[in-house]
Amino acid sequence: MTTTSERLHRSNDAVEDPILEVKNASVTFDGGETYVLDDVTFSIERNEILGVVGESGSGKSMLASALLDAIPAPGHLSGEVLYHPDQHTTVDILEFTDDELMEYRWADVSMVFQGAMSSFNPTMKVGAHFQDTLKAHNESVPDGMAFAREILSDLYLDPERVLDSYPHELSGGMQQRALIALSLLLEPEVLVMDEPTAALDLLMQRSILLLLEDIKEKYDVTMVFITHDLPLVASLADRMAVMYAFELVEAGPRDQIIGESAHPYTRALLNSTPNIDAPLEEMQPIPGKSPAPVNVPSGCSYADRCPLATETCTQDAPSFDQVEDGHTVACHHWQRARDEINLSFAGADETGRSTGGERR
Repeated sequence: MTTTSERLHRSNDAVEDPILEVKNASVTFDGGETYVLDDVTFSIERNEILGVVGESGSGKSMLASALLDAIPAPGHLSGEVLYHPDQHTTVDILEFTDDELMEYRWADVSMVFQGAMSSFNPTMKVGAHFQDTLKAHNESVPDGMAFAREILSDLYLDPERVLDSYPHELSGGMQQRALIALSLLLEPEVLVMDEPTAALDLLMQRSILLLLEDIKEKYDVTMVFITHDLPLVASLADRMAVMYAFELVEAGPRDQIIGESAHPYTRALLNSTPNIDAPLEEMQPIPGKSPAPVNVPSGCSYADRCPLATETCTQDAPSFDQVEDGHTVACHHWQRARDEINLSFAGADETGRSTGGERR
């Protein structure tokens, strides 16, 4: 396993108005021997929807937890997580006291976890969860509950029925929407969503995505949507970040990542995802498997699975190159990847290249 000091510095272009910046963030267990997040640096633009994608086990959930300094013990988070409540103020949440951290969570940055039933106490009615959150943050319960009813209505729920129900009395889609409403109760600046629709059927997934677009506009909230389902987030995100083996490997505008991706892993991920625009025989799983946290290679973490890998890839970790404005990639051979790994979906021409813009 390479350490931060041994590797080339990894970063992607800073956005113009960041609300959160993650710098050289790593999460380790076993006294630093096991990495589940490895030297990740990126920024989140104020009022954008950032989609974070990658296979299961790529470090996405640890990244989500890092944004709230909520790594489960005995994990250790190092680096910086900078929060900009406005354009003139910067604070590192890793230096917060317990009281400051409690205020930051929910009030500034809130989180929606995968599976609402694991987030609600099954012995409490949904309304009690809203009341407890307001009390814990010394907010007015009557005013807060009036706001809760407004949010629930915006999510096409009957507020009185939901608030007076136990979690198990609601359908999966209703539970998840109630959890989204709870996460918005204190009017946070950022909403981090970790696989929020994974347990739902396809129709409910699409329905919630449409609701999120409306919620973003009405409540002026920045969203980080974390998922393994690349097409799902592609319909929602403004920008996308791709993770592999606990590292960030590519980031850029949504259309660039979908149509002009430059990392072999991103292109393989696109080609392995079932969709109605590509013949079944052209959808191929990615061969091999991602490395375990205790066995990440010293060079490019994707080298063992990459058809373009050379000796350089197995020996040297790639730094980030700028592909186009705002689009960066960590790959020694990203130019070859765009030429030699075709994309098989609508929007790609007969050569497998995107038809949506000029190539450099």
